[in-house]
Amino acid sequence: MAAGSSSTSRGSLPKFLENLSGAGKAIGVLTSGGDAQGMNAAVRAVVRMGIYTGAKVYFIYEGYQGMVDGGANIVEADWESVSSILQVGGTIIGSARCKAFRSREGRLKAALNLVQLGITNVCVIGGDGSLTGANIFREEWSGLLEELAQNGKISEEAMKKHGYLNVVGMVGSIDNDFCGTDMTIGTDSALHRIIEVIDAIMTTAQSHQRTFVLEVMGRHCGYLALVSALACGADWVFLPESPPEEGWEENMCIKLSENRARKKRLNIIIVSEGAIDTQNKPITSEKIKELVVSQLGYDTRVTILGHVQRGGTPSAFDRILASRMGVEAVIALLEATPEIPACVVSLNGNHAVRLPLMECVQMTQDVQKAMDEGRFKDAVKLRGRSFEGNLRTYKRLAIKLPDDQITKTNCNVAVINVGAPAAGMNAAVRSAVRVGIAEGHKMFAIYDGFDGFAKGHIKEIGWTDVGGWTGQGGSILGTKRTLPGKYLEQIAEQIRVHNINALLIIGGFETCDRIKQSASGTKRRVFIIETMGGYCGYLANMGGLAAGADAAYIFEEPFDIRDLQSNVEHLTEKMKTTIQRGLVLRNESCSENYTTDFIYQLYSEEGKGVFDCRKNVLGHMQQGGAPSPFDRNFGTKISARAMEWITAKLKESQGKGKKFVTDDSICLLGMRKRNLLFQPVTELKEETDFEHRIPKEQWWLKLRPLMKILAKYKASYDVSDSGQLEPVRQRGTQGEEPADI
Repeated sequence: MAAGSSSTSRGSLPKFLENLSGAGKAIGVLTSGGDAQGMNAAVRAVVRMGIYTGAKVYFIYEGYQGMVDGGANIVEADWESVSSILQVGGTIIGSARCKAFRSREGRLKAALNLVQLGITNVCVIGGDGSLTGANIFREEWSGLLEELAQNGKISEEAMKKHGYLNVVGMVGSIDNDFCGTDMTIGTDSALHRIIEVIDAIMTTAQSHQRTFVLEVMGRHCGYLALVSALACGADWVFLPESPPEEGWEENMCIKLSENRARKKRLNIIIVSEGAIDTQNKPITSEKIKELVVSQLGYDTRVTILGHVQRGGTPSAFDRILASRMGVEAVIALLEATPEIPACVVSLNGNHAVRLPLMECVQMTQDVQKAMDEGRFKDAVKLRGRSFEGNLRTYKRLAIKLPDDQITKTNCNVAVINVGAPAAGMNAAVRSAVRVGIAEGHKMFAIYDGFDGFAKGHIKEIGWTDVGGWTGQGGSILGTKRTLPGKYLEQIAEQIRVHNINALLIIGGFETCDRIKQSASGTKRRVFIIETMGGYCGYLANMGGLAAGADAAYIFEEPFDIRDLQSNVEHLTEKMKTTIQRGLVLRNESCSENYTTDFIYQLYSEEGKGVFDCRKNVLGHMQQGGAPSPFDRNFGTKISARAMEWITAKLKESQGKGKKFVTDDSICLLGMRKRNLLFQPVTELKEETDFEHRIPKEQWWLKLRPLMKILAKYKASYDVSDSGQLEPVRQRGTQGEEPADI
């Protein structure tokens, strides 16, 4: 029984499932092409969501090859089939290249194998080639069935009953090379692998004053190289979409030597494996090494990351992304009609959306065509606003113009960290300082928060002072939770003394970015984990979704003793299956009385003889460690955008002779619906619960049903004779109320 819902909502079904039923339907799921971390999470979501709606779900092993070969390659899956795969890299159902499926004869065999099992809904997880093959199969389906009927392989009745094929795709590709989605499954995990290697290499490079050339995957797309370069502050990056200008060899060597002259002990150059020059000739990592050695004489090493980028445990982001996409894929299949074209499930902002599959494939192919024809600006634009913005930000932060070429504004801008430390703060400070200097401002660092501000711990900070800050955890400037209230007079005096015209505050309500705990591999044991977050249950909820938790108790969704009892009963039943472990997360402030100790003792007592319990309060480890690639890049981009806004406000103030402090001159910058938006702080009063320090509306609460559906061993809703989902009664409720989802 999943936790966290109020007793008044028992038995309620999520709106998106009210009229959805998979009764009598069969879904096949396959993975094709190169493997990507998170594919297993997608498979798990398809299987469990399909079973939840009453459909039969089949594994199709070894991709299209298994579909063509049939037999033991197509096997019905059950709930336990996908247990303990959420955190596993690769794909448990295998992937293989299949020449046979490219021929009509091969697709005819595949169609026969599917029809014999009644499978007319297929979910394909792969790249654009895999998805294109699925669309061809769908378009030929009726003709294939007619041919099978004419040859006596299937009956006329079967041909009519299974007359059309529904196809939904999910993109599994570490390169993020598919147009139409913000992120593909596996990209974030690959970035984690790359950044881990870069962080390790930077220490040895500094020790020996070396130059490292790192080659990352991306034969046709430079996303991994570009974002990695942003995340580590690389000296130079080579991409297939944006080749360096003529004379790049000399310009790069000048840049490297200038950095060394500023006492930088290492150089990092990142190369996408598909990097080319403006003549479409390859730029290889070995060529770059030879250039650096011959021109500068630097000790230079090449590291080719290769398939390590595909391996390892998927990140929390990829687990959540794949789970959301898998659920949406099943809904799309069950809602599909012959008139609706095959779709691909994509990520748009924070939403899983469906887009016409072939339109996205065509856009993806248009990028390659633009590169082949030398239209590189078009190629960058076709990659989307995010790619374009990343490239613009990298160029701005990586290359400093000579001082005599920067127009001075005579404005002083200060940067301060406030509140609890959060990963990415240092990347944000670095970005602010460098963009501010590029805009012509004099930049100041304020140390130790508002406390330090009041005491005058203020120092001018330069371009090279923030070198290497992106990968550092915590706050190099120092941060405290002290509020400015009691220091207002002293702070005002410091603003006057240092003639500060603008202040960038990086911080806010307590925040942290990740949870690391797994109960996998432990038999008959339930882990109860307390996460941070104050009154905000984001970490507990999203951690639960990423880890496949059985329950996540949060402040935003009240719960009572009946919910706790139901969860114990659910875990007791679960231990009778092959899934003999449990994971329960508790937001630190979810309940004043149902403490972590109380829940631990309750579970321990009620689980006697069936399972034992362990508890873990994660505490400040959640705030420690190196920032993730996402945090580094988000901190970098959001801070750069903030400095651009401050510059515009300063120009406006100087040009019109206005006082700087106006209603819209104190704003919060945040990500909303894919865009970085500024909102006056005065407007935020209506949207904020100041008592609990959380927004009044939390977007992620919409994902609560997904965690509950995917975590339960048995669906809380059964399919009735009429084909509708109806609530079933749970053992222990004594027939009084239907079970919660």
